[in-house]
Amino acid sequence: MKKLVIIIAILLYSFSVSAQDYKTHKVQEGETIEQIAKQYLVTPFDIFALNPDAKKELKPNMVLIIPTSRVKNEELPSETKELIGYKTHKVRRKETLFSISKKYNIAMEDIKKYNTSLYSENLRKGDKIKIPRYKTIVNKVTLNNTIKKYEVLPKEGKWRVAYKFGITVPELEMLNPNMNEILQPGDELNVPNISDNEEKAVEEAYNYYTVLKSEGYMALNRKLGVTQEELEALNPELKDGGLKLGMVLKVPGNIATTNIIKDVANTNLANNLTNLESKRIALMLPYSLNKIDVDSVAEAKKMIRTNGLLSVSLDFHAGVLMALDSAKQLGVSTHLKVFDTRNHNAEISKILSTNDFSNYDAVIGPLMPNHLDRIASELKSHNVPVVSPLTMPENLYSNVFQTIPADDLLEQAIINFIKKDSLPKHMVIISDSKHKAISDKLKGEFPLAKQIQSRKNKKGQEAYFIYQTDLENIFKSGKNIVFLETDNEGFASNVISMINGLNVEDQEIILMTTNKNKAFEGKEISNYHLSNLKFHYPSVNKDVDATSRNGFVRKYTSEYGVSPNKYAVRGFDLTLDLLLRLASDEDLYKASESAVETEYVENKFRYSKKLFGGYYNEAVYIVKYDDLTIIEAKL
Repeated sequence: MKKLVIIIAILLYSFSVSAQDYKTHKVQEGETIEQIAKQYLVTPFDIFALNPDAKKELKPNMVLIIPTSRVKNEELPSETKELIGYKTHKVRRKETLFSISKKYNIAMEDIKKYNTSLYSENLRKGDKIKIPRYKTIVNKVTLNNTIKKYEVLPKEGKWRVAYKFGITVPELEMLNPNMNEILQPGDELNVPNISDNEEKAVEEAYNYYTVLKSEGYMALNRKLGVTQEELEALNPELKDGGLKLGMVLKVPGNIATTNIIKDVANTNLANNLTNLESKRIALMLPYSLNKIDVDSVAEAKKMIRTNGLLSVSLDFHAGVLMALDSAKQLGVSTHLKVFDTRNHNAEISKILSTNDFSNYDAVIGPLMPNHLDRIASELKSHNVPVVSPLTMPENLYSNVFQTIPADDLLEQAIINFIKKDSLPKHMVIISDSKHKAISDKLKGEFPLAKQIQSRKNKKGQEAYFIYQTDLENIFKSGKNIVFLETDNEGFASNVISMINGLNVEDQEIILMTTNKNKAFEGKEISNYHLSNLKFHYPSVNKDVDATSRNGFVRKYTSEYGVSPNKYAVRGFDLTLDLLLRLASDEDLYKASESAVETEYVENKFRYSKKLFGGYYNEAVYIVKYDDLTIIEAKL
């Protein structure tokens, strides 16, 4: 078989010489298949198709056959770095690899490359390290390639474009590193340069499924109820290439395939605790205790009332301590070290330079995204997980755990919620011009929905209102779902009061939004109207009743004399989940497969991994107003 592959490769190479449809590339030391693919504007799949041995191992000096095409690109600037020597640097007190890289305007990885001991050891005062010096050479090149430009059509998302051109979603993302998360009509993308008659049409009679990490035919059979033979009949390319992460499969139309937000049975990690070694956890929060006069109780109380970050930090910390106690009762002990970041870059630098985090199981925080980014970047080489507790990270490094679900997941969650309801319904989408993109996305998901935009004044400016006449003959007997998309309180009040008056016995109106922001919480908004309209929205957490018999709520109330707020509950839920995951597997990475979903007091966690990045929580609640209380919505 191997000889046959070699013969085929020789024939292909001969063909490339005669027809000029291929070119060759000699693999350099340290090159990856992704780097080579980017260089020639092709996909790794294109290279593997002509070089099967490269799948097993990519060796220096290996000659690869690279496909090219008739299409020419414009001249592109190409920068290369040429090593011209070294400068010796003596490490000073408090200096870090990060600060040295900034001083010499060079990547930390380049410093490590020529000082290999830094891959396993930390910098120490007095160390002498080599700083590489480069000469940058800029030239313009014109590449033959297999890529062409494609303009996104209405209703097309990533999976539709990927399916159309026979590539996976990750391959599409790699070809378009600056692609928007949600595609808009008219967006221009790089796609494989196949002829028009080779493009695959999306047939509405079928459904489509995007293959997840580590999914095989048996897993798909359990999830979708289709056999390997049935999948291969609908997707002939499977017979040659097999299943790939991000591949879009055609499946029978009677199969529900929504897998951006998927239902997973909750996992009770307490039943599977196998790694009971003491856990080392660092907690980094902006207490700014240096600003508090500890000798004055009145001043300390005033500081807690007026300093929002301190208040949040203390509440979160209280939840963390209770989680440690709960984990201890299950046999999981913890060594917790608390750091005050003081919400200052200099303090972050001090923490990094004076502490060794290489043997920590995880770091919770810092709270501020820029500080978390700094910590995560420094600890990435030690593979130490950094958990973002309350904010969205600036960069999702491979060691970062983003615990707050992203806005696109919240949007998709409520869309999926509606699609699961098979009962007949009439839909209306009301928005201002600022939120036209989400309005159009909803229209694409629900083509029969009626769209209404807020009115403009005589100058053509947004006026943030609609007339009663705009709603005439809009609603019908039965269930009517109204999506309201705005962040303007006045507009929200205008619409909510109007549709509440039209919510009559034979014409039920249910209010929903993809983003429940402050516009729905203002003084002009009536909670009675929201309750009457059964207001639904996606949420990171659900509210726990202060009278709940939940053990954490009872214990917190008993100890502190007040009910726990959302930050205290968040601290408890996140920390207990972290400790139980660490105790259920070798490390946090292995304990965070997408099949594991956990739920605690107000929060749930199900992590998925970015192809070229870290982990993000995709577990979302749909909640609703019910008799002036907020509860989890169920179909």
